[in-house]
Amino acid sequence: MTERVPVAIMGAGFSGLAVAVGLLRAGRSDFVLLERAADLGGTWRDNTYPGCACDVPSHLYSFSFAPNPSWSRSFSPQPEIWAYLRRVARDFGVLPHVRCGVEVTNACWDDAAGCWHLDTSAGPLDAEVLVAAGGGLSEPGLPDVAGLETFAGTMFHSAGWRHDHSLAGERVAVVGTGASAVQIVPAVAPQAAHLTLFQRTPAWVLPRRDHAIPPARQALFRRVPWTQRAVRAAQYTGREVLAAGLSGNTGLLTLLQRAATAHLRAQVPDASLRAALTPSYRLGCKRIVSSDDYYPALTRPNVSVVTSPVVRVTPAGVITADGTEHELDTIVWATGFQVYDTASAQLVRGRDGRSLAAVWSESMRAYLGTTVAGFPNLFLMTGPNTGQGHTSMVYMIESQARYVVDALTRMRAGGLGSVEVRPEVQARYNAELDRRMARTVWVTGGCHSWYLDAQGRNGTLWPGQTFTFRRRTRRFDLDRYATRPAGSTVAAA
Repeated sequence: MTERVPVAIMGAGFSGLAVAVGLLRAGRSDFVLLERAADLGGTWRDNTYPGCACDVPSHLYSFSFAPNPSWSRSFSPQPEIWAYLRRVARDFGVLPHVRCGVEVTNACWDDAAGCWHLDTSAGPLDAEVLVAAGGGLSEPGLPDVAGLETFAGTMFHSAGWRHDHSLAGERVAVVGTGASAVQIVPAVAPQAAHLTLFQRTPAWVLPRRDHAIPPARQALFRRVPWTQRAVRAAQYTGREVLAAGLSGNTGLLTLLQRAATAHLRAQVPDASLRAALTPSYRLGCKRIVSSDDYYPALTRPNVSVVTSPVVRVTPAGVITADGTEHELDTIVWATGFQVYDTASAQLVRGRDGRSLAAVWSESMRAYLGTTVAGFPNLFLMTGPNTGQGHTSMVYMIESQARYVVDALTRMRAGGLGSVEVRPEVQARYNAELDRRMARTVWVTGGCHSWYLDAQGRNGTLWPGQTFTFRRRTRRFDLDRYATRPAGSTVAAA
């Protein structure tokens, strides 16, 4: 007999845990949390590359309901974040609901039965409500480069770091210049015989000013909790000022771009290298990265920067567009993730049998990044247009989790079997997003980033301050949804 549960959550990273804790705090324990890996933690479990750390301040990149006074640094390293997530799951009673090693391979909505039929590696499961919390940084993205399978050396993505493989004395390539590459290069360069950074587009880099948090300050945070809350509030406010620039305040962006240019000039004395590392687009068009040691690493005598694109992988290395073959022992692909073609989008099928991926074939669209017309009782975490280019994604995750928990609370109180956002509501919402997005630097800044889809539409980021998103998700707006009473097979208007 197929097991049936009221709520199934797919994914046990920040998003899945936020929903699980929200349900428990609301008095709901009738849910399961399905995690395909052997442990919880999401991207902070999987990304273990050298130098891996958060690029958002530690006190802000954590749950508001679970402050951690013991962060060791101003920007917390990966092992601490992973340990923090496991501690939250333990302290808030989530662990009994987690089923690790259970991968969902198919999820189809059954209108007659009023539930989702899930195929999992542990057998079939029916769920009245499905929460997709897999995240947009869970599927590593490899470039479409000929000859990948021919390389005779060692090759891996930054999200699948080969800790059994030593880079000492090797000729190492790092392909990419995003957030992970900026952390990997300084960590790997001292041990490699030679490191080659293959740069398609340079990134704007601001000073990080990372530092250890003294034990005395950690003790203060433990004894006087409001002091840590004050630090978090200050960090949040500073980041929201940046949002004004990204959303259209060109004056603010100009000041920040001058600061980034000064940072580059101070750390890279060689004029030709400096020119290669200077972006041609406005700061903010691509994700802004921060680092104190990336530029110095690129000035090392055993490091070179190649700006000609990689066009082919050979048994001996890679060939760039200028015809040069670069001989290598190890290739590290720091090329990001498949934000627009996730596994969950392919396996989740709505009322008409089409997958989310098919519905989103032109562009990802949802309502409040959380619900999609044609997919009853499906709630997305970190869905379309909830991403952040300036602040902590955890703030957005908490906002969505509150919205989802309120939806489930109101469904139960009202005796509702299903809710589904009205198509016209979703259409109006996305038209509003597109109008607001048109004036942002992500559209006007002169670059093409992973924020944009094949049609040039930004379906990833929230165009504005995050507190406006929280205000819109503070309460589940039932009037925007078509509803169906529990036990009924006829949708109500």
